[in-house]
Amino acid sequence: MYGTLINAAAVILGSIIGLIINSKIPKKITNTAFHGVGLFTIVFGIMMAIKTNNFLIMIFSIVIGAVIGEIIDVDKRINSFGDWLKKKYITTNERFSEGFITAFMLYCMGSMTILGAFEEGIYGMPNLLVAKSVLDGFSSIVLAATMGIGVFFSFVPLIIFQGGLTLFASNMQNIFTEVIITELTAVGGVILLGLGITMLEIKKIRILNMLPCLVIVVILTYLFL
Repeated sequence: MYGTLINAAAVILGSIIGLIINSKIPKKITNTAFHGVGLFTIVFGIMMAIKTNNFLIMIFSIVIGAVIGEIIDVDKRINSFGDWLKKKYITTNERFSEGFITAFMLYCMGSMTILGAFEEGIYGMPNLLVAKSVLDGFSSIVLAATMGIGVFFSFVPLIIFQGGLTLFASNMQNIFTEVIITELTAVGGVILLGLGITMLEIKKIRILNMLPCLVIVVILTYLFL
């Protein structure tokens, strides 16, 4: 899990720099920059989503995963965790949960997260995750400057999710084929697309309740492709 720990350290360092910058930037500029991040998230999500080779697998994964997510209410649980962090560290940042969730999604939904975690889990080499750490470090500067301290605390779910993938891949290396990784990345893109729509306040989507889609797409792809 060395790659994930390096990644978390880069996010922490970048967030600290971003928070320092944040205090010196007028609010109207940070708001516009925030909308820019939302537009980028939509474009990035579309680029990932169109990589799918089977739209039926994608739609069934999203629908089934969303239903499961609503039943167990992932959104409520993760937001409650974010609220607990907010109260514990006495922050008044109005975008705490938004920054926390947005940063986690951007850091963990991309193909580099999946491929990097599998590379380290299967081959013991964190090369991709180290490269991803550089990108996430710079991204965290921008995100923390626009959304505040919630971005800093996103290193917690990053370690849990990305580190969990690494450990999982080390024990399940025969299951994750290139086809599964492609479909997993595509469904992650749809989730990012929904996140971007929420960030731009076009429509509030309970995006966290779609996270079970990532498990469902692996199962369906393994069974039918």
